[in-house]
Amino acid sequence: MGANSKVLLVEDSKFLRIANECALSKAGFEVSTAADGEEALQVAKDQLPDIILLDMLLPKISGPEVLKALKGDPATMDIPVIVLTSLSQKNEEKLLSEGAVAYFEKSALELDKSSDRLATTVETVLRRVNHQKNLDLRLRELAVKKAIAD
Repeated sequence: MGANSKVLLVEDSKFLRIANECALSKAGFEVSTAADGEEALQVAKDQLPDIILLDMLLPKISGPEVLKALKGDPATMDIPVIVLTSLSQKNEEKLLSEGAVAYFEKSALELDKSSDRLATTVETVLRRVNHQKNLDLRLRELAVKKAIAD
């Protein structure tokens, strides 16, 4: 599944950015990175990745603002966003209601082990999103066939 899916990794910590980029590349993803919110929005628009991993505490434009901007732009609104956060679970519902599809707690990033977990999370979300797209497509096709038959 990871094969050539494009991931945008938005993380201001150079250490985490490099570690996660390596893990995701190793899992077969094509990774682009951004170090701040402004760059994140630019890269998202230019490259239209399949999925975005978004840190919440970013310089220039904060993570929640980036999420809002992505969801408010027709070009990027359908790109699934996994939020990377060091904030606790109580923010999860708020983030999910604002358009994130999942969230990944950074404290879970015990780097060696969790980098695989991060790649797995990305794959799971992409699989879910693609499954939903296929379902929507099939339902539309059925509706069209039914309309033609009527």
